[in-house]
Amino acid sequence: MSTRFDLTDRLGHSLATALWVAVFIAIGGCSLYQYGPSSLYRSDIKTIHVPIVRNATFRNDLGVRLTEAIVKEIEGRTPYKVTGDPNADSTLVVTMTSETKQVLTESPSDDPRALDANVAVQANWLSRQGEMLMQNTVVPNSGALIGFSQSARFVPEAGQSIDTATQVAIENLASRIVSQMELRW
Repeated sequence: MSTRFDLTDRLGHSLATALWVAVFIAIGGCSLYQYGPSSLYRSDIKTIHVPIVRNATFRNDLGVRLTEAIVKEIEGRTPYKVTGDPNADSTLVVTMTSETKQVLTESPSDDPRALDANVAVQANWLSRQGEMLMQNTVVPNSGALIGFSQSARFVPEAGQSIDTATQVAIENLASRIVSQMELRW
């Protein structure tokens, strides 16, 4: 009878030892693995200089509004610190190329019912050494600026204005630009 208990004791001891070995291997294998939002971004960049967005449109306030939205998005979603120093680790240069509105539907008397406010920009994220850091998800880094376009729908009959639609488009555009700052897998 005692040999039966000795066998189960040895089996239990072996299983416990194997379990501990598996735990230590798993912990050791994951020691260099990064997790959380910081793993999505470059670790060699700490600061970003975001100059005022250059604006080639007739609405002068859009560049400032987009700059504010980009800074807010970077500070809220990334581990980077936005600084006013041009000698930061990197610089995000954005140029607004167009701002348009497009009529989608009209009333029988040709009044616009639903419209889209469109905002288009080109962006480039450069390191202090001049290396392009932003990668386009569709086309590999070709040395050209990356274009972004965003639209937001508004209905004047419902009390919505082009200003509110443009602000929604700007905020979505800022989110898309910052998303392009993530590391590729």
